Amino acid sequence: MTIPEGQAPVAALLRRLAGADPVETHISAVFIGRDTVWKLKKAVRLGFLDFSDLAARRHFAERELALNQPHAPGMYRDVVPVTRAADGTLALAGEGEPVDWVLRMAPVPKDDFLDVIARRGGLTPDLLDATADAVVALHAAAPPAPPGFDAPAGAAKVLAGNIRDCHGTGLPPMRVAALGTAMQARLDALIPHLAARQAAGHVRRCHGDLHLGNLCLWEGRPTPFDALEFDEAMATTDTGYDLAFLLMDLCQFGQRGAANRVMNRYLARTGDFGLLPGLGFWMALRAMVRAHVEARRGGDGLAYLAAAEEHLRPVPPRLVAVGGLQGTGKTWLARQIAPDLGAAPGALHLRTDETRKRRAGLAPEARLPPEAYAEAESQAVHAELFAAARQALAAGQSVVLDAVFLDPAQRQAAEGAAAPYPFTGFWLAAPLDLLRSRVAARSAEGRDASDATVAVLDRAAAADPGPIAWQVLDAADPLPAARAALA
Repeated sequence: MTIPEGQAPVAALLRRLAGADPVETHISAVFIGRDTVWKLKKAVRLGFLDFSDLAARRHFAERELALNQPHAPGMYRDVVPVTRAADGTLALAGEGEPVDWVLRMAPVPKDDFLDVIARRGGLTPDLLDATADAVVALHAAAPPAPPGFDAPAGAAKVLAGNIRDCHGTGLPPMRVAALGTAMQARLDALIPHLAARQAAGHVRRCHGDLHLGNLCLWEGRPTPFDALEFDEAMATTDTGYDLAFLLMDLCQFGQRGAANRVMNRYLARTGDFGLLPGLGFWMALRAMVRAHVEARRGGDGLAYLAAAEEHLRPVPPRLVAVGGLQGTGKTWLARQIAPDLGAAPGALHLRTDETRKRRAGLAPEARLPPEAYAEAESQAVHAELFAAARQALAAGQSVVLDAVFLDPAQRQAAEGAAAPYPFTGFWLAAPLDLLRSRVAARSAEGRDASDATVAVLDRAAAADPGPIAWQVLDAADPLPAARAALA
C-alpha cells in the first residue's frame, strides 16, 4: 500500500511526529506515537467512497470522531488541520491554510485488541459477557433508520455488491455463483421478516464494521471503535447483521464457544430472539465480505467462502432441557453443550434466572426482591421461556432450556415446546450437602444470575418433583454422559 503522492509531505510530518512508519489500509494511514495516534484519510476515490477532496476528508474525519467518541471517550480526541505556513512548512493546527485533516486519538497497547486477545486464548467468560454488554449498549444508543429507509432493499444491494466483488477477486466462479443464488433465495424468503424488524425499530445506524479487530480494551472495558463513517446507508442496518460480524469472526478464530457465549449474553440482555431467523444469512454475508477482502489482500479468501457456504446450510434444530435443584450445575452444563448443537454459533441458551431479570429491566447479575419470585411471576417467566424456545426452533436454531423444572407440568411444557423437533431432557442429581456448599459459595460471590440461597434450596429439596423421566446425570461429572446422549 502507498500514500497518494500529493499527501507525501503530510505523511512525512506525521511520520516525524510518531517516530515510526504508519499502519496502512487501502483508505487510511495511522501513525502511532508514544502518547498520540494520528489518522490520515488517504486522498483516494474507490467504488464505495470518495476521499479525494479535502473537504470530504475533513467531513469524514469529523464524522468518525462524532460516531466513536461517545463509546470511547478519551480514545478519540479531536480533528485538527495540517496547515502550510507562508514559508511552505507544515504544522498541526498552525498558521496558514489547511492542506489536510487528521484525527487525533490516544494509543491503545497492541495486546489490548480483541483479535490479539483471541489469538492468545485470552477471551475469558467475563470478557465475553462484557463485550456483549458493550454491543448491547452500542445498539441501544444507535438512532433508528430514517423515514423511507428500505432495509430489505439495502440488504439486496449489499448482497449484489459482494457477489460482484467475490467474482472480481479470483474466487472460484462456480462456487461464488452457487452461493450467490442460494443467498438470494434466502434473502427473498426473509424480506417480510426484515421489513417487520425495521418497523419494530431493529434497523439502526449501527457500527457497521464490528469485527474483533475493531474492539479493544479501553479503561479496562471492551470498547467498539472505528465505526464505519463513509456510508450512512451501509451502516444503517439490522442490529442482528451488526452483531453477526462479531459472531462470524469469533467462529473463524476457532472460538465458536465464545461466539455462542456472546450471542446468548446479547439475547439475555435484549430479548431480541427475532434476530435468529436472519442470523445464518447475516453470518454468511459477513463471511462473503471477508472472502473477497482477504482474496484481494492475497490472504485465504477460500476459508471465508467455505464459511459463508456453511453458515447458509440449514442444520436441523433440537431442544435440550437441563433441570435439577439449585447448585447442581445446570448452567455450567448448558454452556458446555450449547456451542456444539445445531447451526452456528450453537444453541440458544434460555435460563429462567436471566429471563426473570430481563423482565424486571435488570442486568443478569442484579439482585431481585423475594416478591419477584411469586408464583404468578414464575409462571410468566416459564411461559416466556417456552415461547422463546418455540420461536428459536422455528428459526432453525437449537435451544437449551436451563431451569429447576421441579414441577412436572413445567417438564411436560418443556417437552411440548420442542414439537416437532427432537427433545432430550437431563436431570442433574447430587448430595444435598454438596449443593448447600455450592449455593452458599455462589451467593457469597454475587456474580451469577441466580438469587437462590441455601434456604431456597432446602425448600426445593423438600418438595416432591414426581417421577423423573429425563435422563438422570451425576452432577459431579455430567458432561461425558450428556455429550454421549446428544451424539
